[in-house]
Amino acid sequence: MKPALALSLQFGVFPEVAVHRAILRRPRVAKWICLALEQPGELGVRIVGEVEGRELNRQYRGKDYATNVLTFDYSREPVVSADLVLCGPVVEVEARQQGKTLEAHYAHLLVHGTLHARGYDHEHDDLEALEMEAAEILLLAALGYPNPY
Repeated sequence: MKPALALSLQFGVFPEVAVHRAILRRPRVAKWICLALEQPGELGVRIVGEVEGRELNRQYRGKDYATNVLTFDYSREPVVSADLVLCGPVVEVEARQQGKTLEAHYAHLLVHGTLHARGYDHEHDDLEALEMEAAEILLLAALGYPNPY
């Protein structure tokens, strides 16, 4: 049984946003997130351009570049509440560099961001990083996508 999900899906303004909108249909995004969620959730997903992505990464992480996904987690119990911000142009470049489809890379990053919202931390704990990577591989396989690593 999939968990209840309240999903807000937003798109900023950037070149090629129509391509990203076509891939990121609400039912598809909800399916990816629900598989990684395991409990009720209230998630906002915003696809942004490089300017907004860079500004958010600088403001909240002190890093002066646009990154692929930022997770702002607010609560985990009894409902996972978070915002996931993905930088469309960065995701597109990474997908091309990694030889993945844009769809597969978005699936990976939305699963990845959702796991962060659940409390996984790959930056400060090596064991948890391995657990998170293994979870991503299994979840993406269940969705029909190849190992993202």
